[in-house]
Amino acid sequence: MILLLSSIAALWILSTPVLSSSLLSALERKYLPVPVFESAKADAIVILGGSVGAVEYPRIEVDLTNASDRVLHGARLYQAGKAPLIIAAGGADKRLGTKIPEALTIRKLLQEWNVPGNAIVMEQKSLNTYQNAINTKNLLDQKKLKTVLLVTSASHMYRALATFRSAGIHAIPSPTDYRVINQYNFNILSFLPNAEALAGTKMAVKEYLGFLIYRWRGWIK
Repeated sequence: MILLLSSIAALWILSTPVLSSSLLSALERKYLPVPVFESAKADAIVILGGSVGAVEYPRIEVDLTNASDRVLHGARLYQAGKAPLIIAAGGADKRLGTKIPEALTIRKLLQEWNVPGNAIVMEQKSLNTYQNAINTKNLLDQKKLKTVLLVTSASHMYRALATFRSAGIHAIPSPTDYRVINQYNFNILSFLPNAEALAGTKMAVKEYLGFLIYRWRGWIK
């Protein structure tokens, strides 16, 4: 009985908006958003995957997700003249049943948003952030490019930026996809569990653990 009650209590706490928001905002507030027109310029814009769903049956169009802000933000940076090139990073994770590299899907969406195809380079082999960094570094070296605007979700930026810089890339953070707004605007509902809050807690814990694992593996210096 004690074990059951403890499990219910733990699940309740992990599913509360007050905990979820606190964990996520601690990550998101490390790098605050910069208006596109105030953004630094770079040699390329790197858009990390995990943001769109491929055109696979029964879909006939690119499927947008909560993280699709990444692609839109990258397109806005390009249209504002912040870099002449976009690197779309993301492979096909066959473990999840994905057959089409996400880089191809990002490219398709960017072109729908008026980014010319010849301004998009695809990095189609990566399955995680570390591989994103290593493969992007190879592309940059081949093209003799130095500086990138790194575009990813705000909650992912802490780990992603550390990984890219550890790979020897001069990366400038350009975060988007902020989940937590009105950080301290709590009410009675903030202490009641819901599925969305549990998903946010899971996302935050994944980033904290991911950072520790990357450091343990030497992928982050």
